[in-house]
Formats: sequence, structure tokens, C-alpha cells
Amino acid sequence: MSCAVLSVGSNMGDRLQHLRSVAESLGARVVSRSSVYVTAPWGDTDQEDFYNTILIAECPTWDMWSWLEFAQRCERRAERVRERHWGPRTLDVDIVSCSDAGEQLTSSDPKLTLPHPRAHERAFVLVPWLEAEPAATLLGVPLSEHLDALPRGERAGVRRLDDQAEWFV
Repeated sequence: MSCAVLSVGSNMGDRLQHLRSVAESLGARVVSRSSVYVTAPWGDTDQEDFYNTILIAECPTWDMWSWLEFAQRCERRAERVRERHWGPRTLDVDIVSCSDAGEQLTSSDPKLTLPHPRAHERAFVLVPWLEAEPAATLLGVPLSEHLDALPRGERAGVRRLDDQAEWFV
């Protein structure tokens, strides 16, 4: 069984609907999900706040490349445009981690680096992932330890969206 941790974000258009579209495309493959969080943009800060969530999904027939194809297909459907690095986007779907039969997969391919090389540095990934999978580890270290190592301001900048009612139906 292949399992992927997907970090999903949007800061353009109907942000909640963009996140929902990924969850709906996965359907019953979703085994866990976080709440939606609001975070300031990372890198290029002259843009709207992001909505971020983590989806954990399983599929017996997919491998890491299938997860990448799925993520890119979702981004294309949302008409994602890559105009500038860390710029605004309708939808961003990153594969943070992937395992097969319980074994953590790694990849150094330029098209897919696993686990995500900066996930341990990003509160907008760690906070929702910790909610969705409290016992998870990244690079052999509990997520809570990665989170504790981040500056307090970065952790505080990840706020749970007040109205979760329409997030995932």
C-alpha cells in the first residue's frame, strides 16, 4: 500500500474550493486530514495569505510517481501558473513524504525529492501534519521536535481557520 502526505495550499481565487478539489479528487483514498490553516506567504511576501492543509492518502496501485502525476494534474485543473518562484498560486500540491508497505521512500530525482527537502523548516507543513498524524516522524525525528526547533514567530504565524464547516464534506 502506497501512502502519501500531501501539503496543499492556495492563496488565489476560492482558496477553500481549491483545497477541497484535491480532497474530492482523492475521495476514499484520504485516510487522514488536518484542519485548514491560514499562513502568511513564505519567500515572496507581497501576496495574499495562504490556506494550507495536509491530506494523508493511500492507494494500493500508486507509486511515488503516480502521486506526483496526481499533484500536477490537480494543479493544472486549478490553472496554476508558475510566474515567479514562491509567487501566488491557485493551488500548490507538494508531496511531503511517501511510503510503500510502511517503508519510507526516498528520491533525489530533480523532479521529485523525497522526503520534501524543506518540510522540516516550514511550520505551515508541520503544524497541520502534526494534527493529521500526531505520531509521524520526518527524517527519523518526531514532527513535534522539528516544530519546536522553529522560531516561535513562525509557529505562531500558522493560525487555524475559524470556519471549518465547509472544508471537507
